[in-house]
Amino acid sequence: MSEPYLLLVLREFRRLKSLGDGAISQVSDEQFFARPTTGDNSIAIIVKHVGGNLVSRWTDFLTSDGEKPDRNRDREFQITSEDTREKLIQVWEHGWTTLFAALEPLHDSDTARRITIRGEPLTVLQAVNRQLTHYAYHIGQIVYIAKHYCGPAWRTLSIPVGGSAEFNRNPTPYVPNA
Repeated sequence: MSEPYLLLVLREFRRLKSLGDGAISQVSDEQFFARPTTGDNSIAIIVKHVGGNLVSRWTDFLTSDGEKPDRNRDREFQITSEDTREKLIQVWEHGWTTLFAALEPLHDSDTARRITIRGEPLTVLQAVNRQLTHYAYHIGQIVYIAKHYCGPAWRTLSIPVGGSAEFNRNPTPYVPNA
């Protein structure tokens, strides 16, 4: 590989967080807590779940099971009166900080080490890939819901429709709303 795997994956986790942050920043409090239809998750619920998952999986990543005994996953899918937008964003930020603190010190030689999630033995490489796809799945949901609520006011988080030719002529990293 031309780029060490863990550097590549850290960049992808940062990109995912940035997409989530960019979408969340565009919705009102009402939209943050709203469910698009009955049975759907709100952005708030997804933020709460991802934050809880991040903390559980990445705290003591190499030395303890990724499903911590104090985690209540089912509660992550319930919004209570204590769940303000500010509090849920703190959970989200704490989770991402925990992920980066766990991954940044690792080296590619660590990818073969063994960890467990819910008692299932995995290599670090397997666990990282599993979490990367899990977070991408949920960030996509956040973006989709936010875009739905913003409608025509949505500010794209990627190359805008009709902007591909310009991007191909000048392929610099795209920075949303720069």
